[in-house]
Amino acid sequence: MRPTLRLLDGALIERILAEARDLLDALGVEVHNPDLLEALAGHGARVDRGTSRAHLGGALVDRALATAPREFRLHDVLGRETHHFGAGRVSFTPGSSAIHILDGETGKIREPLTADYVRYVKVVSGLTHIASQSTAFVPADVPSRVSDSYRLFLSLLYGEKPVVTGAFTIEAFEIMKDLQLAVRGTAEALSEQPLTIFSCCPTAPLKWSDVTSQNVVDCARWGIPVEFISMPLAGFMSPVTLVGSLVQHAAETLSGLVISQVTRPGAPVLWGGSPAIFDIRYETTPMGAIETMMMDCAYSEIGHALGLPTQAYIALSDAKALDAQAGLETGIGATLAALSGIDSVSGPGMLDFESCQSLEKLVVDDAICAMTQRLTRGIEPRDDFPARPLFEELLREKHLLIARHTRRHLRDEIAFPGPVIDRANQARWLEEGGLTLGQRARREVARLIEAWQPPRLGDDVKRELIRRMESEARRHGMDALPERAE
Repeated sequence: MRPTLRLLDGALIERILAEARDLLDALGVEVHNPDLLEALAGHGARVDRGTSRAHLGGALVDRALATAPREFRLHDVLGRETHHFGAGRVSFTPGSSAIHILDGETGKIREPLTADYVRYVKVVSGLTHIASQSTAFVPADVPSRVSDSYRLFLSLLYGEKPVVTGAFTIEAFEIMKDLQLAVRGTAEALSEQPLTIFSCCPTAPLKWSDVTSQNVVDCARWGIPVEFISMPLAGFMSPVTLVGSLVQHAAETLSGLVISQVTRPGAPVLWGGSPAIFDIRYETTPMGAIETMMMDCAYSEIGHALGLPTQAYIALSDAKALDAQAGLETGIGATLAALSGIDSVSGPGMLDFESCQSLEKLVVDDAICAMTQRLTRGIEPRDDFPARPLFEELLREKHLLIARHTRRHLRDEIAFPGPVIDRANQARWLEEGGLTLGQRARREVARLIEAWQPPRLGDDVKRELIRRMESEARRHGMDALPERAE
């Protein structure tokens, strides 16, 4: 039996959705995209062009829910399936778009560079329990207008895993789409074997900017999956109550669903988000707060009730170092996410309110992910009945270390962590150097980078990726791309 967590009952989910639908119909959603407003009007929305508000009636929402896929798959650069969203599997990806990195050598938070990003991709390539990359942080040695496509470029050039990404401008989507076409070859192949997921974020409350709404439209047209990242802030930009914030989250996410399905019925989506409470004492949005995690798990229940695969920014920390707080908040979040069955968990490696990525924390979080994935397999009998013969052997041999039953089931039953997690007794720990968690994590980062192998893309594809990225860089005034440490 798979262990599960429930925070909402069926009646409360129905009421939250009913209130969200009432908001969309009565108050509408602000859409700063004239072409999209016209498209919504053509599909039955009541549009006030003076206020740029689209009122989405129940019939329009129902049609969007009817055509949104209940499941979809993601593939790596070689075309191999890596994810089956909607099949009840929990997968993990690093947190995205940090503006800082925690330097493993100095312990200081600083701006990241291209070399840091290449090291990051190499580390993620070797992490067994983190199934995808993300465009995890923004290198400071390229212009901001290039940074979206540049991060995707580096991810595809140095790694094989699919990528969770996004665009902060409308123009960036074109080159990011072209980079994916360079890998897949054709638009049909890209649609059939998606390589990325784009994060698309409405603005609280009930608003879509020109950029983000156009990203939804463009992704739908090309068959690129999107995760809707509604971000209500409880007590600031949404009601202070968790239920009130869930109503807002549902309304904003339903509006994104309508936009995608109006553009292309059947466009793949994740019912996602990154809500938070607002800590009025510090004017911060703590992702490690238990209430934030509760909202993540609760809106995932709502998404699953609608039959949709889900995503959440959880399993991350607000700490500024790889310390006990980082482990506490990440471990609780990863466990709750796994018990809630969130399909795509974004967060490993993240610190400081989603603004800082740490390679050392990433390898620790990979071990946390492994533990939660073992938890989701639950407890089941493995040749345990009848029990008497096994206990007769135990009484006879005085142990079961080499028993056939042990040898058959040891690896399936017990998940042994890697070298980051210390399980030695004190004498052996001291004999092996008495390393702290941070020291073990730095050693594992170095090992993964040393063990990295170049992705098995054809040389012609790699040359095409470089050609397209160099062309984009020149378009934005760069003479050359930064040096990439191999």
